[in-house]
Amino acid sequence: MYDLRPHLDAEVDPGTNLLLSGPALTGKRTLALDILAEGTRNGDSSIIVTTKDSADRILSDYGKRLDYEDEPVAVVDCVSRQQGVDDIRDDDRIKYASSPVDMTGIGIKLSEFLEAFYSDRGIERNRIMVHSLSTLLMYAELQTVFRFLHVFTGRVQSVDGLGLFCIDSTAHDDQTMNTLKQLFDGIVTTSEDEEPTVRLAR
Repeated sequence: MYDLRPHLDAEVDPGTNLLLSGPALTGKRTLALDILAEGTRNGDSSIIVTTKDSADRILSDYGKRLDYEDEPVAVVDCVSRQQGVDDIRDDDRIKYASSPVDMTGIGIKLSEFLEAFYSDRGIERNRIMVHSLSTLLMYAELQTVFRFLHVFTGRVQSVDGLGLFCIDSTAHDDQTMNTLKQLFDGIVTTSEDEEPTVRLAR
């Protein structure tokens, strides 16, 4: 089981994918990073797919939570190359997709990290977050994002991982939200003035 406490009052089975849904600035990213950092403290690997912030910024924020220097913490950065930063190379900590539109590339980079942690290093517990699905939906059709997430969530399941996917619920219509919710095992709802709530599908 993945224990999400103290940040959420829930335990979930390996292979669970959760959608973190709420308006902008209600702490989805912070919550997801906190849950990943808790895992890192306990020996889990953490993989962060970022479509909004550079890897440097994500790792800086992660470093405020704990010293991850020798830990299995990795970032798939979908931002820096799109912004024209050219002199960057993949390494053991950061891999770069060309842009948030490059969903094939994002999937490949994620698989490379999962292989490194799960297959090569024998780390059986892997926590993965994506921030944010709203960026993907800005660039691509709903069906394209749905297909990508169907494969992505399946990948998390196949390694008995924990997937956390952030979305700005106010940026999308009900049809989009309802379509995407089908892919997840539960919804974490964030709001401005209340604690996050968890609803598991099964």
